[in-house]
Amino acid sequence: MLYELIGIVRPNNLAEVREIVLAAGQLILQQKGVIRGISNWGEFSLPKTISVHQLRHTTGHYFAMRFDASISTQEQLRHMLRLDPRMIRHSSVKLGDGKLETMSRMGGVDWEKGTN
Repeated sequence: MLYELIGIVRPNNLAEVREIVLAAGQLILQQKGVIRGISNWGEFSLPKTISVHQLRHTTGHYFAMRFDASISTQEQLRHMLRLDPRMIRHSSVKLGDGKLETMSRMGGVDWEKGTN
């Protein structure tokens, strides 16, 4: 299945973002998944103040990752990110219905102009 993960990490430390993306990517690859694209969106203000891990956040560093993986791998990834204290928020969505015909119509990831 093709998934897209949007993550928000604590701001002001690009090394933390790299470590989280690296750990997520390694988990996907160890489970025989495929990473289709990674994008660093940078720091933005959050829509509202978010309290997580006993801290209040008003800004966050956003990233996006598109990957193919099994359902169990995606669940393991969500569990890993939920327990990481550096993560503010994350969300993943399944793209398409998993059929090859639908996937070929989705095309590549055009991060500069938004989604296709």
